[in-house]
Amino acid sequence: MNKANLLKMNLQHFADEKNYRASTGVDEFYYGVVGDGTIAEAIERVKFLQTITVEMPQEPVRAYGDNQTAEIAVSGGDVSVTAGFHKIPIEDKETLLGWETVDGITATGSNDNPPYVAAIFAKTYEDGSKEYVGLPKGMFTRPSVTGNTKGESTEFTTEEITASFMDREVEGFDDEKSALFARDTKGVTTNRDALFMKVFGVSHPEAGTPTEPEGV
Repeated sequence: MNKANLLKMNLQHFADEKNYRASTGVDEFYYGVVGDGTIAEAIERVKFLQTITVEMPQEPVRAYGDNQTAEIAVSGGDVSVTAGFHKIPIEDKETLLGWETVDGITATGSNDNPPYVAAIFAKTYEDGSKEYVGLPKGMFTRPSVTGNTKGESTEFTTEEITASFMDREVEGFDDEKSALFARDTKGVTTNRDALFMKVFGVSHPEAGTPTEPEGV
């Protein structure tokens, strides 16, 4: 084997190495109203995401016979999201929660009808890479209203909001999905852009203009 082929094999080996870096931050929370379809009406960003937890529970279910386990199946629970922000603008609450504004007054009630939305956020790493998490279809519920008195030192409050997500048809997959993941190295957005197309059906706001198919 010549040196060129040996070098190529070594480079491929390093490229295929597993990544064991832990994330150190979160960023880029986007959402879009999808309703009963798969294409978002528009994509909005809520800045200053602080914390986010996606719970995807699974439970093993056992069948027994002859005093032993005959079979094991997995039962999947509901996907839930809890996100904390420095501040959620009232405009985003109106969209996410179905709130109504009249004469400058925003109101919520028992007949609120939150829309189905899709969401994407990024986990950031010290090497500059990012892992994106896509949630194709879910519904947010109104947050609690809290406040604290000001003491001797200034402390900022945060806002937390929760949502439940469900399976949805995603182009390219045989079965419906409730969460999708994509990772890009520093300075690369290839997988990010592909994830946006699958989750929102439209391009990332900062992606380049896609080339029109031949014959269009």
